Amino acid sequence: MEMEYREITSIEDPLFKKMHVLMQDVFPAEEILAFELWREPLEDPGIYVYVALQEEEVVGATEYRYYKDFNVAMTDFTIIGKDGLGVGPFLARKRLEHLHELAKKAGNELAGMFAEIYNPYLVEEVRFGGIKSMDPYVRREVLSHLGYRKVDVYYVHPSWKDDGEAVTGLDLCYMPIGEKVDDISADLVVQFLKRYYSVLPNKPRSWEEMVKDLGAKERVALSVI
Repeated sequence: MEMEYREITSIEDPLFKKMHVLMQDVFPAEEILAFELWREPLEDPGIYVYVALQEEEVVGATEYRYYKDFNVAMTDFTIIGKDGLGVGPFLARKRLEHLHELAKKAGNELAGMFAEIYNPYLVEEVRFGGIKSMDPYVRREVLSHLGYRKVDVYYVHPSWKDDGEAVTGLDLCYMPIGEKVDDISADLVVQFLKRYYSVLPNKPRSWEEMVKDLGAKERVALSVI
C-alpha cells in the first residue's frame, strides 16, 4: 500500500498523538517538546509538520519552514519510524516538492535548504530507538548524497530549553538547489540563524560570538560532510 503525506496542524489531530509517541520512541527524551507545548508550533502557518502514513500508522514525520524573504528552507527534523519501507526518500521527495510549490507561489525558485545534522564524531552514541536508518553515520551519508554540505564554522546553537546553554555536537549544513556552489553568503547564514532562533531570548555567549565572527565575513565555505 502506498504511503500518504498528511499535514498535522493541531494537537487535537489523532495522528499527532501517534507522531508524538513515535518521537519518544526515536529521539532522546531531552530533545522532545512536551505534548501541550506543540500547540503553538502546529498552529503557526510558517511551520509545516507532515507525517508519512501507511495503513493509518505513522511510520515517519518531518517538520520544516520556508523563508520567502531569504528564499531558503530549513528542515527541523526528519523521523524514520521503520526501516525498509523507503520512508526517508518518501519524506525527502514530498518535502522538496512542497517547498518548490511554496517558493513558486512567492515568485521564487528555491535556492536551498538548511539543516542541523548530528556529527557522530563529536557526540556519544545515540541509538534513536534502534532504527538503523536514523543512525547518525547513516544519515550523514544519505544527506551527503542528497547534496547537503557542511557550512564551514564551528557550530553551536542555543538550547531549546531557553536556559542560555550552548548545544554542540551538530553541524550546520546547507543543500544548494540547482547549481553546484562551494560557498555561501555569510550574511545569509547570519540572518537565517538570527531569524530561526529569534524565539529564544537567552542566547549563549558562544552563539553570539559565532554569529559575530560570521558577520565579519563575506562568504563561508561549504565542505563535504
